[in-house]
Amino acid sequence: MRKLIFNLLMVLAVCAVTPDASAAEFNTRFVAASEPELSNPHDVDLSPTGKHLYVSDLGHNRVAVLDARSLKLLGAIGEKDDLSAPHDVHIGPDGRLYVADTGNDRVVIYEIDGVNGKKVGELAGGFYAPEGVFAQSENRVYVTGAGSGNIVVFENNEIAGEAKGLRAPHDVIADRAGSFWVADSANDRMVLMSRDLKTKKVLEGEPYKFKGPRYQDMTDDGLLVVADKNTHSIKVISPDGELITVIGDGKRGKGPGKFTTPEGVVIRGDDIWFADSGNNRIVRYRRVR
Repeated sequence: MRKLIFNLLMVLAVCAVTPDASAAEFNTRFVAASEPELSNPHDVDLSPTGKHLYVSDLGHNRVAVLDARSLKLLGAIGEKDDLSAPHDVHIGPDGRLYVADTGNDRVVIYEIDGVNGKKVGELAGGFYAPEGVFAQSENRVYVTGAGSGNIVVFENNEIAGEAKGLRAPHDVIADRAGSFWVADSANDRMVLMSRDLKTKKVLEGEPYKFKGPRYQDMTDDGLLVVADKNTHSIKVISPDGELITVIGDGKRGKGPGKFTTPEGVVIRGDDIWFADSGNNRIVRYRRVR
């Protein structure tokens, strides 16, 4: 009896300090892959309707537009605007498409309607070789300069702030608290910054083992999902910084659960799209809860 009571107390004690197991799980299944019609695709984003997937098709100097479900290529944007090695695509809260036009040292802004895009503006100055862009609003936009090692914030098309000391920074996205995650790629780390670009948290070394993190997105329950290019894997991190899971075995590959130098991530509900860049394709996964 004493042993039974002791075991029961131990179980209760463990339950009191162990978080809900469902909060520490991230299981996925492979759904589909695009045809090999892309060339070194980088970041991806979804239209507000969820019907179209926009892909920075770097090798073709364009933004490819895919059907989000079937991954069929429907058209392209930017071919007449002399895009050069575009890396990042982001649809802002204003519904516009922001493209990091890396080779031209600028961000190009488009009004979009399905597979059609009309250039309506651009941002330049204060950065070189931009590889990340995030529009917090129509009047406040963050740009990472991979060539200049900085992140610049624009307000009303004017530079309003800057953080230096990064190395080849890539993607920048906001978390649910209004802070910003920056993929500090050449430093093999993820950096959380405040709205005014002050460092709040750094994820590096063990257990993350980042090697060139590139682009990322967040799930509706606050998990950070990072494409870690040079480990050929996807890393999922909880809001408190715990590494929950890794998708991919760390080796170049092609097929369910395998990647070669992945770059882009976009999440909508339980659907997840990755740019499997080294395999010149987009893959769609489904989160299994």
